[in-house]
Amino acid sequence: MSAAPQPPVTGLPVTFRPTRTRVVLLTVGIAQLAVLTAIALALPKLSGGERISFALTGVLVLAVLLLLSRPKVVARQEGVTVVNLTAKRELAWAQIIRVNLRAGDPWVHLDLADGTSLPAMGIQPGIGREQALRDARALRDLAEKHGAVEHTAR
Repeated sequence: MSAAPQPPVTGLPVTFRPTRTRVVLLTVGIAQLAVLTAIALALPKLSGGERISFALTGVLVLAVLLLLSRPKVVARQEGVTVVNLTAKRELAWAQIIRVNLRAGDPWVHLDLADGTSLPAMGIQPGIGREQALRDARALRDLAEKHGAVEHTAR
């Protein structure tokens, strides 16, 4: 069953993020924290330090999953903000030469005017392939409209 085509994105700002992946990561993180905390409280033979280490492990797992759920791409009138795991980069529309999402790519790559390529992890096919393809096309269309040279998203 396929989703009905969505109209192209026209209004700015617009945020692209892997929503399904994010929901899964946050749900698993919260569940993991709850389970580890429950275990820490339920086991009578644990010392206070062991209970704390169980809870801290849950917090650590949640923190890592929060980090993995961070990526997004925000398109604004002035340009694009790419937020990946630990880095954030602001780009003017003119810096984006091409928007790429080829078969097998884990996420969109932006070819930049300086000859480099920037991963845009906020658009990733993972468990939302159709949404990622729509988002890549929408970002490509926005880049074309706001002054980029050539674009491909397949």
